[in-house]
Amino acid sequence: MKSTDRLLWGIMAHLSADWLLQNQWMADNKSTVGHPAGILHALIHALALTLVFPRRVALLLGVIHYIIDLRFLLRWWRETFRQTTTGPAALHVAIWSDQTAHFLTIAAAALLLRKE
Repeated sequence: MKSTDRLLWGIMAHLSADWLLQNQWMADNKSTVGHPAGILHALIHALALTLVFPRRVALLLGVIHYIIDLRFLLRWWRETFRQTTTGPAALHVAIWSDQTAHFLTIAAAALLLRKE
């Protein structure tokens, strides 16, 4: 599979797992270290990504997804780069920062597995 195909289908798998398969319980609790909601959410991502990536890569992406969803890295990023944290744009900035971090990990995996 070409890296562009992996990227596209990896993002589609991610969006499906993050937006269609995530329930309120997961959304409310995934940022708590060790909470079953975050672990299950990450496993759903890993499972969805096995449709696109080798099993070990999909599992690694699931682990990275879990770490991103703990939000401490994104909180550090927002503080370091003084991104909007209040007002009407803050929620959009937070959501898209999160999604961008996830997309970048999928893109990195797709590039690392590219076939010339």
